[in-house]
Amino acid sequence: MLFENFDKNEIGILIMIIISFSALWILPKRLPRSIALLSLLWGLASGMLFDFTIGGGQMDFYKVNDSQHYELFDFFYYVLFTPSSYFFIYFYETLHINKKTFIWYVIGWSLVGLGANWLLTLLDIIHFQNGYVLSYSFTVFLLIQTTTGLYYELIKSKQILSKKY
Repeated sequence: MLFENFDKNEIGILIMIIISFSALWILPKRLPRSIALLSLLWGLASGMLFDFTIGGGQMDFYKVNDSQHYELFDFFYYVLFTPSSYFFIYFYETLHINKKTFIWYVIGWSLVGLGANWLLTLLDIIHFQNGYVLSYSFTVFLLIQTTTGLYYELIKSKQILSKKY
C-alpha cells in the first residue's frame, strides 16, 4: 500500500530523512567506507529486528504510521534507523570512547533514542498500544546501543588483526 493519508507523519518522516542524511554527508569522513556501509546496514537490520519483534507479531506493542498494514512510508521509517547507527559509530570514534566511557556513551545514546521515540509519537509516526509506554523503550535502546558498540569493537579488532598479517 502506498499510504492511507499523506499527513504530518509522512511529512515528518521525509523531513527527518532529509536532515539525517544531509548531516551524514556533511560530516567529515572519519570512518573507512567499509565501516560506514556496515554501520548503515547494521542500523537498518537491528532497527527492523526490534521493530518486527516488539512492534508486530505476538507482542504488537505499537503500530507505525496510519495503519497496521505495511505502507511505503513504513519502509522510509525503517530507513531512518540507518543514519543513527552511523552517527553512533562516528561519534564513538570522534570522542575516543573507551572501556571507562562506554557505559556513559551508551546511556547518552539511549536517551537520544528515547527522545527520538518521543518525537515519533508526537508526529503520530508510532502509536503505542497493549500497555507499552515510552519509558520501556529505554531498555530496548540500552540493548541496541550496547550491541552496536560491541559489534563495532569486534569489527575494529578484526580489521586491526587483518592489517598485522
